[in-house]
Amino acid sequence: MTKSLIAVVDVDGTLIDSNYHHALAWYRALRSVGEIWPVWQLHRLIGMGGDQLVTALGGEDLERRVGDRAREQQGREADALLDEMAPLPGARDLLLAIKERGHRLVLASSGKERHVDAFLDKLDARDIADDWTSSADVEASKPAPDLLHVALRKLGAPPDAASVMVGDSVWDVEAAKRAGMPAIVVRSGGFGDDELRDAGAIALYDTPRDLVKALDDTPLA
Repeated sequence: MTKSLIAVVDVDGTLIDSNYHHALAWYRALRSVGEIWPVWQLHRLIGMGGDQLVTALGGEDLERRVGDRAREQQGREADALLDEMAPLPGARDLLLAIKERGHRLVLASSGKERHVDAFLDKLDARDIADDWTSSADVEASKPAPDLLHVALRKLGAPPDAASVMVGDSVWDVEAAKRAGMPAIVVRSGGFGDDELRDAGAIALYDTPRDLVKALDDTPLA
């Protein structure tokens, strides 16, 4: 086994099948404030924090006009879809496998606290993870590296601690790169392999279950 690392594992989209639900929730939220954007454009931004998504979608003008209202409504729309969001194949097994190899584990989510609580329950992960994060922990979410820095601080580790990120989007990979972490990716984010590799992903797997089977071939061996 390699030396002990810190595994920083994204939740939304990586462990929980939720990306397309969030895209729909954003569509409905924006429509409620008079803005209609193609769902495919919204999907391309899922994984980026809500504090940055509206500006990335339509610029500062859109953010100024509807940002706060859209984010509030998106949270309510996501609430209504929570029951339909389920763990991806092998999600809990991945967490157990990481811990069994002697690594520390932080679940790094930029989601709302109530959503993170719901996902922890779906994964039955409270007794597995060493700690977890939510949007309440940071001012700037992914692709900024702040969330990953907070994840390390939660364990009392310095920013340059030996660590690995597991995510599902180019935004996860970008945040990991900025934080100095290698990034392993599952394809549930819906991004192309070329995009993920170009962003810097060191390995790609279809599901958490596939990553578990190949864990000995990763830095988390």
